[in-house]
Amino acid sequence: MPDNSDQASIPTVHRFNYAALVDLVIIMATLVFVKQNMLSVSTFYAGPISTFSAMLLATYLLRRRGLSWHDLGLRYPKNWLKTLGLAVLTFFVFALTMNFAGVLADMFFEDVGASGRFDHVEGNLSAYIIVMLLTWTHASFFEELLFRAFIINRASSYLGGGLIADLTAAVFSAVFFGYRHYYYQGMNGAITTGAAGLAFALLYLWFGKKNILPLVLAHGTMNSIGMTFRFLGIKQD
Repeated sequence: MPDNSDQASIPTVHRFNYAALVDLVIIMATLVFVKQNMLSVSTFYAGPISTFSAMLLATYLLRRRGLSWHDLGLRYPKNWLKTLGLAVLTFFVFALTMNFAGVLADMFFEDVGASGRFDHVEGNLSAYIIVMLLTWTHASFFEELLFRAFIINRASSYLGGGLIADLTAAVFSAVFFGYRHYYYQGMNGAITTGAAGLAFALLYLWFGKKNILPLVLAHGTMNSIGMTFRFLGIKQD
């Protein structure tokens, strides 16, 4: 009889996971299609509506595959102190990356900021409350769950998993995240947010793809500070 004792040591040939690719294409198409169709109605709400739509669909797709957001890193922390510490680390990595990438982007492309998208927030309490609610849903939870957890996991799964697949998925998610901001921030903003997206993606991988909360907290805090400055009329360099 043949000796099968060494079969476990034979490297497994990874095959493309086309089910993961289908999930990835569906969610990316939803994010693009819904936003592009909503831009003619409202440039302010186009992004949030598209991420909300994608979240509903992504939740369904995960359940269909026998998965949940818990599997992708949305978990109640066993240690809140550690989670908050990682959030602080993420915040500073986020800030440094944005500043460094911003300097590089300024060398080649004009910085158009947010193109007036949030100008109505200045001195407007009701607008400030609305934008803060969107900050802690659309711009923190939804974006981190979709652009980091979902896209990275589905893209990596399609490529067969492993370090190379994870890193490739991280870069892919960052490029798409940058593209997502191009419509109102131009190429300068796309590069800057893309770089921030890559930093977040690498941190997500470093956290073992099992803890998305530090990214959510850091992202939400950074955006909250920016929107509070806008509300108070404090100029940001």
